[in-house]
Amino acid sequence: MYARLYKCSPSCSLSILKTVVRECSTTALTETENAIYPPILDLSRIARIKRKREAWYDKIKKLETVEEKLFGINMPRYYGWKGLFLEERNILYDSLVHAQYITHTHVINDGKLPEFYNSVITTEQSNAMVQNLKHRIENLIIFEYCHRLREQEIIEEVDKVKQKKLQDANTNMLVYQINRLILAAMSSSMPHLLETQVDFDPRREAFWFVGGIEPPALLRKAKENSKRAKNYANEPINIRVHYLGSPILQLRHQFPLREIVSLTESTNSELNIPECKFDPKVLGYFMSRRHGTCIPGFWPGDTAEFGLLSYHNLNDLYLREFPLREEAITVQAILASYGWLLPQACYQGFSTVNEITYPLVSQTVLTNGQFWSFCVYQLNTTLIHMEHADENPKRNLCWITEPMKLFDKVEDGKIEGFNEDVLQKLITFYANVPAERSNENLKPYLGETVKHVADIVDPERREWLEQKFKHLMANRPRHLLIPEITSWQKLYMLDNHITLRYQRRDPWEFGYNPYRRRLDDHTPVYIPRCLRKNPKKRKVGRWAKTYYPDA
Repeated sequence: MYARLYKCSPSCSLSILKTVVRECSTTALTETENAIYPPILDLSRIARIKRKREAWYDKIKKLETVEEKLFGINMPRYYGWKGLFLEERNILYDSLVHAQYITHTHVINDGKLPEFYNSVITTEQSNAMVQNLKHRIENLIIFEYCHRLREQEIIEEVDKVKQKKLQDANTNMLVYQINRLILAAMSSSMPHLLETQVDFDPRREAFWFVGGIEPPALLRKAKENSKRAKNYANEPINIRVHYLGSPILQLRHQFPLREIVSLTESTNSELNIPECKFDPKVLGYFMSRRHGTCIPGFWPGDTAEFGLLSYHNLNDLYLREFPLREEAITVQAILASYGWLLPQACYQGFSTVNEITYPLVSQTVLTNGQFWSFCVYQLNTTLIHMEHADENPKRNLCWITEPMKLFDKVEDGKIEGFNEDVLQKLITFYANVPAERSNENLKPYLGETVKHVADIVDPERREWLEQKFKHLMANRPRHLLIPEITSWQKLYMLDNHITLRYQRRDPWEFGYNPYRRRLDDHTPVYIPRCLRKNPKKRKVGRWAKTYYPDA
């Protein structure tokens, strides 16, 4: 150091230079005593991937509007996420453990509703309401099953399809009329029913990440052949879950239902969740690629944004001899309830990667017209991805009753064995009054003034986000399909490495993976020169603006 200083300034004496350097080094030492150093980061592959993933979660949390948060979940995939595809009425054999694991749900196996429902309505009011409705519902059942000529409305060539459609039509119409009668009879004494919104055959979709799943054989083999990832070939992976459902009808309210148990009680270690870490294809499920959509039956911005009650069809389980039918009903109840509460949580600003701060409750009725099951579900957590699948202490809770007969049979215009307990439980669900939570911020992760796209002041940005959001939620296919690897390319070029005189044209031949393409990785809309703000300038304003969220 002294030599460099001496060469730069040969006129100065060495003693003066030593004095200056000594004073500067003393000052630097005093300044660095209170310095704050950055943390020492773990540079392993798993730690780096985890930090990158957490940074993405934080970006989604900081977005202001509900639509932009749902946009942020889909930003990493232009062609959508490939994941487990679940349909509401397609219940597979022996899938209860798998349904509990992918929803982090503990089923309370006592065949009863929570004790909370014993104080929802008094016994005198319930009995009076049952006697008021019993005769009307009996006449309704007799009309639907005996006197309505529905066979003329449904024309099918196959008898099985016709029988299924007839049963579905009877069940749906019976539920519609029972809901109409109960609302008309109870609204005068329970004003919250006048404020409910009723949706018939709504669109219900949910999307979430599930961690802790064993990697498939092909993925494990691919990692073993990679130098960087061969040490992590057996590490558990995340899978994506797409749920699609459509209940018979659902009721919504502007306030949420009261919680059954507190969040602290949901962390009880006795509430065990069975493990099912196998590849879902083992059970018979299949994978599908689509955008991650969360739709609870209505669009963001609706005032009635919390679920009150929903009806679901059980005809697929009763029209065929299904083994373990009660377990299958429980599976349908868990997936239907979780698939309804998760989109509701997303409309409050939460998501599958951002934890909810308060529980949400839903009431579910599953019926085929004759058999009725009642389910209460409380959503306590949405974090099921990666390490949260095993380390998250919170449990989602499910209470479900055994199937109960509303009536034994209908013959010669008469109904036999009408069960008043079914009607009493149904009245209790309607009597459960939603409560306003004034002491709690229901939307902590949304903006203070801008919570939805409709609240954005800039008209151009508002219209662009609204249009793109609806197009994304529609899940329409892209105008250009995903580039594929043909059979001969896989045989000659990938498996056997036979060199052919073939010009490279496909993206994968240049090292480009189209499945990793981001949502904003495309050419913007071209603006003709006559429509630009400055037509005289050739390259200014050629492309339309895009307003993708920073996620």
